[in-house]
Amino acid sequence: MIRLNSRFTEKFAFTFLFLSTLLIIVPVFLILAMIIKGGFQAVSWEFLSAYPRLGMRAGGIFPAILGTVYLVLGTLVFSLPVGILAAIYLSEYAKDYGFRRVIEVAIVNLAGVPSVVYGLFGLGLFVIFLKFGASILAGSLTLAIMSLPVIITASREALGTVPQSFREVSLALGATKWQTVRRAVLPNALPGILTGTILALSRAAGETAPILFTVAAFYLPRLPRSIFDQCMALPYHLYVISTQVPNVTLSIQYGTALVLILLVLSMNIVAVVIRARFRKRKLW
Repeated sequence: MIRLNSRFTEKFAFTFLFLSTLLIIVPVFLILAMIIKGGFQAVSWEFLSAYPRLGMRAGGIFPAILGTVYLVLGTLVFSLPVGILAAIYLSEYAKDYGFRRVIEVAIVNLAGVPSVVYGLFGLGLFVIFLKFGASILAGSLTLAIMSLPVIITASREALGTVPQSFREVSLALGATKWQTVRRAVLPNALPGILTGTILALSRAAGETAPILFTVAAFYLPRLPRSIFDQCMALPYHLYVISTQVPNVTLSIQYGTALVLILLVLSMNIVAVVIRARFRKRKLW
């Protein structure tokens, strides 16, 4: 009797977990299917390489794609070095005192701050106070600050997975603390760091609120020529043609959403591939 009850409980638990998983997966696939169905017919070479025309009711989204790439690259340049160095300090150098705990709490809180708050912060600091204006530089710095908590947390986790014996052997051979971190710890933690960084960048690529205040333009007749120029971006472009421009065909809206999703999805796939390839090379 006890064995039957245990089996029933186990089957019930597995069924409940399976249904819970379906509740998460099924809506995602339905959304993807709806976007692909509505936007596939709009995606073409002209759509990907041309400028918007007729008040964004025709033409392509090339300036928005290029602007998104610029912002992602700028975010990478500003966030990756700071995030890795901060993670190294917290993981390898900082003592378990109150200051370290304050930093950890601050990182956790920053990860939960709404993106619109980052946008207002970037507007006040970079656009107005530092007088960068609405520019790629201001937008990249804002997105970099938003991405830092994810990069720091992922990098710390990656550094923590490196066995302590690696550090002990390196120090026993006469290496300094920094040489140990640079040659023994950091190379082995690199896969996790890269994975976390790409995931943070993929989130930054899809954000609208931070770039709304700091860099995004409604429409530009030319491509940006410097980091102090504004640019178009896919998330803001999608918002504009969906809410601000009347009589835009649904296929253009869905096509823009499909390109944005494919961009973010490709970055996530790159992260998965990098993690899988480096895991095969691990010696522990």
